[in-house]
Amino acid sequence: MKFGTKAIHAGVEPDPSTGAIMTPIFQTSTYVQESPSKHKGYAYARGANPTRNQLQKNIAALENGKFGLCFSSGMGATDAVLRLLNPDDEVITSNDLYGGSYRLFTKVYERAGIKFHFIDLTNPENIVPLINKSTKLLWLETPSNPLMRIIDIEACVAIAKKHAIQIAVDNTFASPYLQNPLDLGADVVMHSVTKYLGGHSDVIMGALVVNDEQLYKDLAFIANSCGAVPGPQDCFLVLRGIKTLHLRMERHCFNGRKIAEYLQSHPKIGKVYWPGFENHPNHDIAKKQMKDFGGMLSFTLKDDRLEKAIAFMENVELFSLAESLGGVESLINHPASMTHASIPKEERLKNGLSDSLIRLSIGVEDIEDLIQDLENTLTKV
Repeated sequence: MKFGTKAIHAGVEPDPSTGAIMTPIFQTSTYVQESPSKHKGYAYARGANPTRNQLQKNIAALENGKFGLCFSSGMGATDAVLRLLNPDDEVITSNDLYGGSYRLFTKVYERAGIKFHFIDLTNPENIVPLINKSTKLLWLETPSNPLMRIIDIEACVAIAKKHAIQIAVDNTFASPYLQNPLDLGADVVMHSVTKYLGGHSDVIMGALVVNDEQLYKDLAFIANSCGAVPGPQDCFLVLRGIKTLHLRMERHCFNGRKIAEYLQSHPKIGKVYWPGFENHPNHDIAKKQMKDFGGMLSFTLKDDRLEKAIAFMENVELFSLAESLGGVESLINHPASMTHASIPKEERLKNGLSDSLIRLSIGVEDIEDLIQDLENTLTKV
């Protein structure tokens, strides 16, 4: 089954009681049982809900996985993976990472006795010196947020599997339309469903997809025990959003390419971070493991002063200044003070995330209007 067909049909069945083609919203907290000895499969909605179950099957199919789990946020999904670890376990991850993940790792799980190594993963060989008997997880984010760094998933898998290390990949920026880490050997795929999967900036949700049944059972136990599960209304909205994922991603990619090329050629722009450029680090890897290069990019102005960057962000009109990404509308973001504010400044600067960096989430508007908005803004700064 091709991707667009899976987006619309995979895991979704007409309601058997009414024939409704759209998955009903089962807005209930509990389920009536025939007898203490005869359960219908549903008991309490924290554990399972029919609307959520169909969404989980749908997302799993998009990632070519066997099992899917949805959570109340992307951080809830990430937290579930880390709950598989024990004190004194070690995690190797990237030094260019979403600020919320960095905060969870350092402010919550380091206190619980987990050790994290933040390194440059664009060269997979950097992993090798850090591996020891305590290394249990390799957490990848590719393309990375916000510098769009590309990590070779297959190469990392080859190293990790030699040492029985599990690999989890945050696939939020790419979406399953562009990249499928399970096909490349990853054990877990994480999505902030809030972003491209939901696609309309109206839902907070996360998801995990795996192939290993025992790993699925372990994560499902955590989801039920800890309770970070989404409600049926949100699951319905995401199911609806996914039906147009392939169409939206085609436009996100088209618009992203046009704006990256426009910015790169503009005399007032300094550097543009977009993996579709041939001179982007690891472009060949991106070309190999991704279908296209997405609608996310970051850039700096040639006059690389913070006040100039702020003026730019204050003067755009179609690009809304806001956190998040992946919605139908275009957003502009200042990582240093917004999505990555929890990372200490010295760490940000050391890893290339300057105070003047600007991040764009390119929406699905008419490209001519988006470029005109940028052009008008650049004449003012």
